[in-house]
Amino acid sequence: MKSIYKISLVALAVIGLSACNQQQKTTETAANVELTTEVQKQAYSVGASIGKYMSGHIKEQEELGLPVDRSLIISGFSNGLNDELKLTEEEMQTLLQSLDEELNEKRQAQATVLAEKALTESKAFLDANKVKEGVVTTESGLQYEVLTPGTGEKPKAEDTVEVHYVGTLTDGTEFDSSVARGESAKFPLNRVIPGWTEGVQLMPVGAKYKFVVPAELAYGERDTGTIPANSTLVFEVELLSIEKAADVAAPTANAAPESKAH
Repeated sequence: MKSIYKISLVALAVIGLSACNQQQKTTETAANVELTTEVQKQAYSVGASIGKYMSGHIKEQEELGLPVDRSLIISGFSNGLNDELKLTEEEMQTLLQSLDEELNEKRQAQATVLAEKALTESKAFLDANKVKEGVVTTESGLQYEVLTPGTGEKPKAEDTVEVHYVGTLTDGTEFDSSVARGESAKFPLNRVIPGWTEGVQLMPVGAKYKFVVPAELAYGERDTGTIPANSTLVFEVELLSIEKAADVAAPTANAAPESKAH
């Protein structure tokens, strides 16, 4: 599990924290900040970037049920700048390591709850979806629906495909989208999750399918952060083009070697 708190970051955390806890004071201070010279802008950028980074971690700590006393963090920041620490570095290191352990225990407990919830919801979603008109369930458990038929060639697992897609959880939460990025994705079909490898091979170029991918054909019990463990995933995929895998046969003496797909 990740470790948030390091001695070198304790003082710096105040930048983000004070912005959350003392909005009025921060607003007044911000109004008086001068960013005229390059040196001023550089100093401000250092503080702002660190504050933005740390504020997310502090928010997570509070969401996990561990309160944060921002006033003491502000005091610690000031003491650190003036080398007037009220605790030794050894004491602080021990305290922060203990806090890290407690945070990790909270994260693990939360992940377990989310995984159990995802397992229950995924089963209910798959059972309801498979009886919908137009939905086909394959032997592996993959479910798909043809949204737009295509007339082109179908890829093989070894081929590289170019697609547009939108990926969501069963509750509609979007976790990835080439459409939102405005750029299609290209990858070897045998190097993605099994549900994609199987499903996209069913598609002719030009087609758009909706896939419901059970957890065992996606990320299984792995928690990716945006995707809880045991999650069934929903994808709308449009197959734009195929790059055929290179011929594995050795070329003849007079033939130019074929370029390999990446």
